[in-house]
Amino acid sequence: MQRNRRPRPDDPVVAPAGASVTVETFSYAGATLIAERFGRGAQTFVLVHGIGMGRSVFRGVAEELENRGSFIAIDLPGYGAAPEPERILTMERTADLVAGYLRSHAPGPVTLVGHSMGTQVAAEVAARHPALVARLVLLAPTVNRREHSAARQVMRLVQDLAGEHPKVFLIGAREYLRAGPHIPGKFRAMMAHDPETAYRRVQCPTLIVRGGKDRVCPHDWCRHVGDLVPNGTLVEIDGHGHETMIRDSGPVAAAILAFTEL
Repeated sequence: MQRNRRPRPDDPVVAPAGASVTVETFSYAGATLIAERFGRGAQTFVLVHGIGMGRSVFRGVAEELENRGSFIAIDLPGYGAAPEPERILTMERTADLVAGYLRSHAPGPVTLVGHSMGTQVAAEVAARHPALVARLVLLAPTVNRREHSAARQVMRLVQDLAGEHPKVFLIGAREYLRAGPHIPGKFRAMMAHDPETAYRRVQCPTLIVRGGKDRVCPHDWCRHVGDLVPNGTLVEIDGHGHETMIRDSGPVAAAILAFTEL
């Protein structure tokens, strides 16, 4: 089921100022996502956020890449403007929902961009529905297999945020409040997923982007991810952490653009 609606006043719009925006609601099997569409071009970028966040975290990236194609920024079920699902989704079920939307609404294979937990969803889409994805971009891929515990991941995130730009805290606090009281269950679903199994089944060229100061996604883990996927390329951005695309989107956008123009 799909319907269009206008952005509500409390919707953080991703599209650059002045862009024509369409917001779509797509539901399947008891779960609903929100998709914001804008821009024009043969290439379609699909943006998938991480845990506790929403599509607004990609606004800077979209502004940097504004004239490079069309964009679909997604609020996953229970995040951003999307309603809570009947039950918390696994990464696989979330990927199938995203794939269902892309199959009926995206012209041709897309460049699929995921951040943090969104990389797990994006990798599952690419692995389970390869015809839908031309290129895969993994920004700060989770979860580091050497620290695969909830306590360790929370500690690393706190360490990563120490000294972070106030902009990151402002956007993060707003989105976590919107995500509601079900964050612990969603976190467990994220931790239960095995991304390495998905990475081994990905067929398309893949870019891995890591902030040089990212405590959540260390260099060795990201290099391992790059070894698992075909044509994997690792780019590290000095001086940036796990939320690098929020604080300063320029280097991330430049890495994505270089990758997609190869």
